[in-house]
Amino acid sequence: QVQLVELGGGLVQAGNSLRLSCAASGRTFSGYAMGWFRQAPGKEREFVAAIDWRGTHYADSVKGRFTISRNNDKNTLYLQMASLKPEDTAVYYCTASTNLNHSTREIEYRYWGQGTQVTVSS
Repeated sequence: QVQLVELGGGLVQAGNSLRLSCAASGRTFSGYAMGWFRQAPGKEREFVAAIDWRGTHYADSVKGRFTISRNNDKNTLYLQMASLKPEDTAVYYCTASTNLNHSTREIEYRYWGQGTQVTVSS
């Protein structure tokens, strides 16, 4: 059974940093696309960042502030978030695909974590 477990959410002041991690179990995702989405209250879930064999990919809203990375030996995905803004407040979801290439579309990702809350105060 595949599981993705996110850790690292919490409450942080604007301008500060936070790192999320996502531990995968049940299969290895080395070589496959993985990513992060987020859902703010009252809004649809949106793409944040992804990593695949070609590199890293970011939504314009987080480019230059967030960094996605992975440790294949630990089967773990990370999202380093810096210069956080109140509009970054959301539930952040880790996701993994069975495709090699990333996508910004939810439907392209097969496995999802339960989500972790990130709240940025002003």
